[in-house]
Amino acid sequence: MRHARAGKKLGRDSAHRKALYSNLAGALIEHGRIKTTVTKAKAVKPHVEHMITLGRRGDLHARRQATAFLRSRDVVHKLFTDVAPLFKDRPGGYTRIIKIGTRPGDSAEMAYIELVDEEYVATQREERTPDPVVVPEPETADEPEAAVAEGGTEEPSEDEAASDEEPAAEPDEVSDTADAVSDTGDEPEAPAAKS
Repeated sequence: MRHARAGKKLGRDSAHRKALYSNLAGALIEHGRIKTTVTKAKAVKPHVEHMITLGRRGDLHARRQATAFLRSRDVVHKLFTDVAPLFKDRPGGYTRIIKIGTRPGDSAEMAYIELVDEEYVATQREERTPDPVVVPEPETADEPEAAVAEGGTEEPSEDEAASDEEPAAEPDEVSDTADAVSDTGDEPEAPAAKS
């Protein structure tokens, strides 16, 4: 029996479950909002709130406790410098879960778990979205208009048109090659008719 054993097992052993909570909490602290199943979101929420409380404390022991759970110094640094100061006046309830429907593959209930501070979440989203690539328009469309304005013509002169075209093969060269084939006598003979 599992008396006094609160929490979901999530189909994992204890080490795998602990690593899952650490990774989800680190991703939430780093990105401000993550998409996961409702069950995982509800399971990781108390751990994230505890990490933010440690960040609000800000002392060395709290930093070591957070590092032991999150296993990433970069995430712990972001927690203590960026995330925790946002919630210094809030007594608790740093995260929210927003249900978004079922996943198409297995109909699992999906949800966003995000930090309550909308400004922080919005800035994290802006940092992840790349700037759109601006392609300059070609300037060749302006050149004919400029030539017409200066009194020039859009069509090239006859000399320019003739120089742009490739010269055609002269008929003398073609006849010379035909004569060369007939002179060698290597033409294939027609097959003899069968009687």
